Amino acid sequence: MKNILFLYNPISGEAQIVAQLDQIARHYQQAGYVLTLFRITREKGLSDLGTLIGELRPEHLLVAGGDGTINRLVNYLTHRDITIPIAILPTGTANDFSHLIGMPENLDDACQAILNGKTERLDMGRVNDRYFINVLSSGLFTEVSHKTPTALKNIFGKLAYYVSSIGELPSFRKMNITVEADELTFRGSCLLLLVFNGQTAGNLKLASHSSATDGLFDVLIIRGENIVESVKNVFHFLMKRKGAAYPSDIVYFQTRKLHIENEHVTSDIDGEKGPDFPLDIECLPGALPVIVPRKAKK
Repeated sequence: MKNILFLYNPISGEAQIVAQLDQIARHYQQAGYVLTLFRITREKGLSDLGTLIGELRPEHLLVAGGDGTINRLVNYLTHRDITIPIAILPTGTANDFSHLIGMPENLDDACQAILNGKTERLDMGRVNDRYFINVLSSGLFTEVSHKTPTALKNIFGKLAYYVSSIGELPSFRKMNITVEADELTFRGSCLLLLVFNGQTAGNLKLASHSSATDGLFDVLIIRGENIVESVKNVFHFLMKRKGAAYPSDIVYFQTRKLHIENEHVTSDIDGEKGPDFPLDIECLPGALPVIVPRKAKK
């Protein structure tokens, strides 16, 4: 039987994964695999994981968690030059990256999609000395994900993010940024900056043209001249049909590399606290091996 290393975050999402361990093990054992469990917590982190990978030589890493859990794993592996396919069970709150690759929400379906899936090499972002899989952001709502208590997220799910976001509006101050890329230079006030490798943030599809296989980021800069008007127009845009043009409040372009200057503001990568400014960001084409579901034949 072949080895699989199963990493799980016991408090991720609705904290149901512990009760589902036998269900997951059954799928893998029936397919001829032996699961070795590795429990991830913020306190312990991923220490000893590299040694365990070397000893077990698993076929792939099975990960149960949201974007933040995957982000921490990808940073650990990349900084240690460990290349191994990862498979994702979407047990986080928003699960933006697993939605991007088409992973089913149902646990049984997700296990089968992985076991019958294929490995694809997807793009990954590098920002200074850190890496991200889905989105880098700065500005309005940026700190919501890591300020929202885990208990609140487990009870209310994605709604907890939106409730916490409303509380940020009265105290928010627009930021002045400089964004430099070969395709465009922007200097001015900004409510929110988003650099997408994926398509969604908090399940809001803001970058419908984005692809994790084209070697490019989709960059969105939401202007800050009029906060109320810009927020209103963004939500109107989200309500429109797929493929609608971005409103004038949003500066949109695609690029492979960009440099961002900002003062007294933090960044966020995949829901985790990101590096301090200035930021040098680069798309790394095909850097991340991920098991994705096979598309059904027509």
